[in-house]
Amino acid sequence: MASVSFGDALSNEIGPSVTAPYGSVLHHKENTTNGQFAFTTQESGTYLACFEADGNSHGNKDFSINLDWKTGIAAKDWDSIARKEKIEGVELELKKLEGAVEAIHENLIYLRNKEAEMRIVSEKTNSRVAWYSIMSLGICIVVSGLQILYLKQYFEKKKLI
Repeated sequence: MASVSFGDALSNEIGPSVTAPYGSVLHHKENTTNGQFAFTTQESGTYLACFEADGNSHGNKDFSINLDWKTGIAAKDWDSIARKEKIEGVELELKKLEGAVEAIHENLIYLRNKEAEMRIVSEKTNSRVAWYSIMSLGICIVVSGLQILYLKQYFEKKKLI
């Protein structure tokens, strides 16, 4: 959820928009002075938030944009959930805690899967390095043997041995 407000909001009109990683527009509004919007998505990636200001609407003055961007459990609107489910007080706090626990659990599962992937990559890399070391050692032994044979033949030709 994003909550947006603009300094000197009476004279500034901004057009906020949010674009998903694959180019679909999730939110777009024109000529607004403040507002709040939320979106839910299943795509992972980089989201682009763009704030367009018409040069004529603010007379080339400086102004500020305050953006409060929330993700995950912090983005839930607990007031509307409480009204919808008719809960309050301790029950609402328990709902918040339940949401936090679910978010932590999902994060732990994600981290466990990432760790398993990284372990597999690490084991493959370790195996490749071991084979490379064995191959390098074999090549060194073969080259050393060939050098000994060459030097033996060379010294026998020169009649030094």
